[in-house]
Amino acid sequence: MSFFPPAARARRILRLGLPIMGGMSTYTLLELVDIVFVGFFGTVALAAVGISVFLTFAYLALFGGVSIAVQASTARLVGEGTRDDLARFLRTTLLLVVALAPLGALLLGWRAGDLLALISDDPAVRETGTTYLRWSFAAGVFLTVNNAYMGFWNATDRPHLYFRVVLVQAAVKLPLNYLLMFGWGPLPAFGVAGAGMATFAAALVGTIYHAATANREAGGYWRGPIRTQLGVVFRLMLPAGTQQFLENLALTLMFRIVAMVGTVEVAGYTVLVNLIGAVGLPAWGLGLAGATLVGQAMGAGDPAAANRWAWDVVKVGTLAMVVLGIPFWAAPEFILGLFIHDPAAIEIATWPCRILGIMIGINGIGYLFASLLYGAGDVARVMYVNLATQYLVLLPGAWLVGVHLGYGLIGVWLVHQFAFRALNAGILTVLWQQRRWAKVKLW
Repeated sequence: MSFFPPAARARRILRLGLPIMGGMSTYTLLELVDIVFVGFFGTVALAAVGISVFLTFAYLALFGGVSIAVQASTARLVGEGTRDDLARFLRTTLLLVVALAPLGALLLGWRAGDLLALISDDPAVRETGTTYLRWSFAAGVFLTVNNAYMGFWNATDRPHLYFRVVLVQAAVKLPLNYLLMFGWGPLPAFGVAGAGMATFAAALVGTIYHAATANREAGGYWRGPIRTQLGVVFRLMLPAGTQQFLENLALTLMFRIVAMVGTVEVAGYTVLVNLIGAVGLPAWGLGLAGATLVGQAMGAGDPAAANRWAWDVVKVGTLAMVVLGIPFWAAPEFILGLFIHDPAAIEIATWPCRILGIMIGINGIGYLFASLLYGAGDVARVMYVNLATQYLVLLPGAWLVGVHLGYGLIGVWLVHQFAFRALNAGILTVLWQQRRWAKVKLW
């Protein structure tokens, strides 16, 4: 089997994957810009924002299956040749999100300070991050809606529409970040809270733009029955959402473990985790493209084609991640210095950054196969593997090595990369090779 896929197949993968990667890279860039700006307010501010982001993700992960539910089901419709009411699963998912997400965001925003106190014992972290966290919860409702639209555009071979909306959001968020955080003229400086306000404004604009685009591209998509689609949506959404909730809860608990070491370590860990978002872009973007290709092949009743597409996606994605990881092991101090202004935090995070750059190709295989299994509708087994490796390996291992044995951030990161991510990638590869996904029926 050739290491490189045929040129025509590689072009098909990249034609789907590059707009998704472009959109995701813009999101990641916006998150990193937040970190750059927040870095000027000190390590306490970095720690507060890092914890707040993962608290928000932990809640939104309850709805983390919306994109998967829409993409996997709609891609099957496309593969079957169905053209009537392609947006049926998008409509159903959107109504569920609108009915459920805002109330939870409101309640959690009310207790934002207490949630921060659960993770960090530093009262300065709570004081700095409470308002930011409230805005972040509010923005998350619109980000969830946007993810449902993203799944629809990806499944129908129109990821460029998703990319277009992300660019609009970036055009809103970047200037607002600066204006609201640092002030300008009569506009007061809101500090760290200003970053949350800018995120909320950009997410709201993105939702409005998505709705307008869907109305133009799939007119009347909001009209029609939802009852017949509810079973499929729940069957895909619930395991994926449960997994992502518990996964993000595990990552939030990781912040708690790192906080036992120190606030400077939390600041370094915040940057490292955000850097994973940058270096992992080929896996997530191409993985979503692969999920569409696998889903369409399954809809056409051709699991052999789905398997071929999967391995071609893994080849392209792994190569891209190895190349993208080079600066992280070759020049870690420079990379970290873009976000951290505390020499002690840079020193602590330097070797973990090197390890990230070296390991990212192996880790990416796990990210890719998770997305490919999602595309085949095999959501539950991915959930079992991810939760087992996080709760039985990552969390106890990070506490044992980083806190109990006293190896600090480097010990936590070694467990994260070698004991957790590499093991996870190996298990998911075996699951794909077993081909039980080929027997999954959605309806």
